[in-house]
Amino acid sequence: MPPPTGLRLVVRSPRGLSWYLNTASIVLIHIGAVAAVVRGVTWRLALLAAATYFVRMFAVTAVYHRYFAHRSYRTSRAMQLVLAFLGTTCAQKGPLWWASAHRAHHKYSDTERDLHSPARSGFWHAHMGWWLGRDHESQHLGLIKDFAGYPELVWLEAHAWVGPVVLAGLTLLGGVDSFLWGFMFSTCLLAHCTFTINSLAHVFGSRRYATTDTSRNNFLLALITLGEGWHNNHHHYMNSANQGFFWWEIDISFYVLWALEKLGLIWDVRRPPRHVLERHLLARVGERAPLLLTPERAGIPAPNAVVIADECP
Repeated sequence: MPPPTGLRLVVRSPRGLSWYLNTASIVLIHIGAVAAVVRGVTWRLALLAAATYFVRMFAVTAVYHRYFAHRSYRTSRAMQLVLAFLGTTCAQKGPLWWASAHRAHHKYSDTERDLHSPARSGFWHAHMGWWLGRDHESQHLGLIKDFAGYPELVWLEAHAWVGPVVLAGLTLLGGVDSFLWGFMFSTCLLAHCTFTINSLAHVFGSRRYATTDTSRNNFLLALITLGEGWHNNHHHYMNSANQGFFWWEIDISFYVLWALEKLGLIWDVRRPPRHVLERHLLARVGERAPLLLTPERAGIPAPNAVVIADECP
């Protein structure tokens, strides 16, 4: 599904007031999470929090990440908008900003230009510091031109607050505790579990493939993020819709994508071919993964250079 033609790239990243709003919302979400715990929990509230967590974790992993950042499957324009709106309910900014920032991470992974490398900047910056800082508010919008031609996505990007407000309002219909657990606590947990892929998945775990970064596979992180913890797999072959390459690697997000594929709602779902699964295996090459980048990969383009999505899938 190619984007409409004749449209200018009009996506504008947040500036000024939006930074204060972003910071304030993070603080309030944490306060709300603490308030939820202090007020206590019931089975109904726990189930509500779990439901809003898992649905939105799917939106982060399978929509923002595997679709918008890596185009690992195709879908209709209407379904694309529905998925994008679902992603905005995660309160992790808009799909275009999220995907462009992630493409920049892959392009410069574990270099000085990486947005959130724990090897370069430490745990705190990799986990949340980069998110709260101002340096990446307008990060690499040129990397998302393949989706920025859709006016509905541009609108949603500029009004990414609509999704969280709608979800917050729906949970508030059930009362204060429903709001605190179904939105505040769930959103706080969602953010921290998502950010563990940045801060921990390059530090703890095993390495199957010789990649040019420190990415690792971590079973526990895969469980809490519905499959994102197979991070070394992902950096080895970024275009795959499944990050658990083998049957024993649990990847719940992919199981849902498989079901959507069977229903005909998505198609051209990418999976790693056999030769990809068998190349660059550390056990085969008998050495540690090379962490020194090639000159081409370490090169920094000019500030106004346009990098198309296919260069950083």
